[in-house]
Amino acid sequence: MSLPILPTISTFFIVLSAILVAIGWSLIRKRKVEAHKKTMLAAGVSALLFFIIYVSRTVFVGNTSFGGPDDLKIYYTVFLVFHIILATTGAVFGLVSIYTGLKEVLPRHRKIGPVTSIIWFFTAITGVAVYLLLYVFYEGGETTSMLKAIFGH
Repeated sequence: MSLPILPTISTFFIVLSAILVAIGWSLIRKRKVEAHKKTMLAAGVSALLFFIIYVSRTVFVGNTSFGGPDDLKIYYTVFLVFHIILATTGAVFGLVSIYTGLKEVLPRHRKIGPVTSIIWFFTAITGVAVYLLLYVFYEGGETTSMLKAIFGH
């Protein structure tokens, strides 16, 4: 089995970001504020690297359609929409969490941080599931770049 390099790398970064969030959560519970800050910023950078790779691949290479059985396609699509909603929500919460932490708006940061972490864990888990469904459990379907789809080349 040959795995596509960019989706594999981007999935690695999203998993790494979730692991770093878990480590950061553990650090703040131990009151290691500076280590928490550095770890959470590293988690944010990891998530940003995922996003850059994902968007670049989407624009230039394309998205891969579900290649599994037709009777599972609707379930995959609903799951994918759920993942996209989680990822979008998690990204917005993540930006707010990082901002409030760096600006030391600690009452808000303490409220939103744990919620952000939980959303991000589910985002990473569902992201890995999407990756497995597209590239490991089933052979990926057609891949069409956004540019090709828009301009017809």
